[in-house]
This record gives sequence, structure tokens and C-alpha cells, in this order.
Amino acid sequence: MTTKQRIHTLIRTAAAVLAGAVIIANSACGGASSASAEQIPTPKDGETTAITVGVCPGPYGEMIDEVIAPLLKDDGYVLTTKTFNDYVQPDKALASGKIDANLMQHGNYLKKFSADNDLDLVSLGQTPTLGLGVYSKKFTSIDDIADGASIAVANDGSNLARSLGVLEQNKLVTLKDGVDATKASVNDIANNPKHLDIKPIDAAQLARSLDTVDVALVPGNYSWAAGLDPKDALALERQDDGVIEVFAVAGTNKDTHFAKTVSELLGSDEFKSAIAASRFKDFGKPASWNE
Repeated sequence: MTTKQRIHTLIRTAAAVLAGAVIIANSACGGASSASAEQIPTPKDGETTAITVGVCPGPYGEMIDEVIAPLLKDDGYVLTTKTFNDYVQPDKALASGKIDANLMQHGNYLKKFSADNDLDLVSLGQTPTLGLGVYSKKFTSIDDIADGASIAVANDGSNLARSLGVLEQNKLVTLKDGVDATKASVNDIANNPKHLDIKPIDAAQLARSLDTVDVALVPGNYSWAAGLDPKDALALERQDDGVIEVFAVAGTNKDTHFAKTVSELLGSDEFKSAIAASRFKDFGKPASWNE
């Protein structure tokens, strides 16, 4: 082989190695970026399908264990829960397929978080919901809240707007005209007659903050987990449809047998009766239950 032929051979070999490296790199990148939930399989006769449901601390994991899981057992689904300590990870885990479903958020939060993070998540229906409460170790009524009192509220966009709505319901603040009630922020307060010091913090810390602030507005799951009694709340939110908890799955699973089974269950008389006989009987109910 001449020197010229050897050079051509080396060039061809180097090109082949480089092409292979590019293919491998592209494959690796594609695998990382395309991670998503796989379809939940339909149980075969005599077999079961395991389902992992993401929850946050509070009553909804218990609602899964005590009410929903037993009702889905005969359909071939065995439900277990995985607890997350914030509102962010359960939706990301659901979108990536690390869990199969979640029950930890209201409808407004699901819509906003999915849009903000470009996630394909869908609600299969609503469940009874423990509303956000106004709690205090210092005051015994809304009217007792003093001028300049410190008020802790959730800092995530959806629950911050929800908390401001509860403050407005109780005539503690007034929001600007025309503000979208589901997107309101502290900057949208038009009138604060008691000069309340509103402190947005992580929702998981709200119950604990009662030792350091005068008042805290605590979402139901965290108040339940902290052992706060709704009867001791200075006020409870007047729930609208957007703040009722939803059972969610990834969009890839919206037409599966599991999704259809859960959707039918959540609107069934069987589920309503099971809730009526449970510890969750006094939770706020989906509007559709009264139709």
C-alpha cells in the first residue's frame, strides 16, 4: 500500500468513528429529552396492575388508602402512594413516568403548573377537598386581627392567589378591579386597611410558621398533616370549582382503561357513599355532586 493509500484509509476510518460518535450522542440526547410516561396496562384476567399515586402530606394519601384503593381493587388495580414534600415534584414525576397518577393539587394549580412547565397532564375528576383555613395562635376571630399583623401565605402562584382571595372574602384586603382571581399577587392588592404584613413562604412551612407569625393561611392537606382542626380556624375559604382537588394522570394515559375506570368511579354513587362513611365526610364536595 502506498503512502497516499494509507492516508486515504486513515481518513475513512476517522470519518467512520466520528459518524458513529455523532449517532451515539444524538441517541443519548434523544433518550434524555423524550422521557415521558408510558401507558398504564389494562389488568389481564386474574392478574393486577400496580399503580403508584403521588401525594403530599395530608389527607389525600389517606383517602387513596382508605377509600379509592379498595374501590379499584375489583377492577384489577392495586394502588400505593408515594409522598412528596412539595407541590412541584409530584407533577414532574407524573410527566416523566416515575409515578402513574397523583392526587395533591386543585384544578387551578394543575392548569397553571402544567402551562408554566409545558407538561401534558390531565384531570380525571374531582375528590372531596379540605379547604384552606385561616389559623392563628394569637387571635380568636377575624375581627381580632390587629393592625400590622403578620400574615403567612403560600408562595406558589396558584395558592398565593387563592390565599389573597380568602383574605378578600374576609374583608381583610381588596384586590384591584379586573384582576384574574386565579393569578393575583401581592402587587394586586388595592386596599389593605389593617396594614397587614403579608409574607409569602413555602406552603409546606405554613403550619409551622404559626409560632413566628400572627396568622397563617394553610391549605387543607398541610393543615391536616399538622393536626390543625378546621373547627379552630378563624375562617375557611368559600370553595369554588377551581380549588377542588383533582386526580391527575399524564396525557399519554388519558384514554387508558385505568383513566376511564377512575373517572367513572369519582362520579359514582359508590364513591359518594364511601366518602359519606369515611373520615372525609365533611370535606367540601365537587359541584357536580349536587347536580
